[in-house]
Amino acid sequence: MPKISKDFILTGRRMLPSGSCLMTFVTADGSELPEIAPGQFVEIKIDDVPSAMLRRPISVCDVRYGTELILFVKPLGQGTHHLVSMPEGKKVNIVVPLGHGFTVGDCKGQRCLLAGGGVGAAPLVYLTRALKQAGATVAVVLGGRSASDVEGVNSLYEAADAVVVSTDDGSAGSKGVVTLNPIFNGQWDRIYCCGPTPMMKAVARIARDKSTWCEVSLENHMACGLGACLCCVEHTDDHGNVCVCTEGPVFNIKRLESWMEK
Repeated sequence: MPKISKDFILTGRRMLPSGSCLMTFVTADGSELPEIAPGQFVEIKIDDVPSAMLRRPISVCDVRYGTELILFVKPLGQGTHHLVSMPEGKKVNIVVPLGHGFTVGDCKGQRCLLAGGGVGAAPLVYLTRALKQAGATVAVVLGGRSASDVEGVNSLYEAADAVVVSTDDGSAGSKGVVTLNPIFNGQWDRIYCCGPTPMMKAVARIARDKSTWCEVSLENHMACGLGACLCCVEHTDDHGNVCVCTEGPVFNIKRLESWMEK
């Protein structure tokens, strides 16, 4: 997929109880978006913040009508705090699409479980719609520390056949970490996961032990998004050290046996 650097206009922003922001962009020249796969990401330039010299990598949450790019942004540093406070109508430059996304392919009739935690829930929204369009049955399990972490996020998965949640304190859904949710006791053809690394490793181990096909989207720190800065290197069992921003961020767990054991 060709990468493009274009100016986009912020047309909508919605704050969620967790403090994250759902941001909708369209191209400034009114053109359609390039082809974007679920699980790919963008690099967004943040002006007016001296400390934000590098672009910020943000997962693609959804793509609508071929023209709307939806990003799910959690304000952590000065750059992302500035990003979520931008007014509608603001122009920003975005490089899109980057990385390799999730595998959808021929999954008609298959049962797919999507597990997300924190901002890792973002790329699973677009993936849910893609899998449903391909004829799969899709269930989503979301994890958070408390109800505020998942409130509003679960409503983004209107295309899913089922959405369940787990919270550490039991204030919403089942109590405990995501992998303790009873939904993992079901029979699944595919498991997809994105979230904190300990969560992804736990999900990957479950999939491995059940011999279930599984992909995870790694959250290594990425600076350039093009494989030049080597900030996001991860070891794979088939090709040694690779850049997550170019080889991933999505990997089949068969490539990450040593990663799961760390």
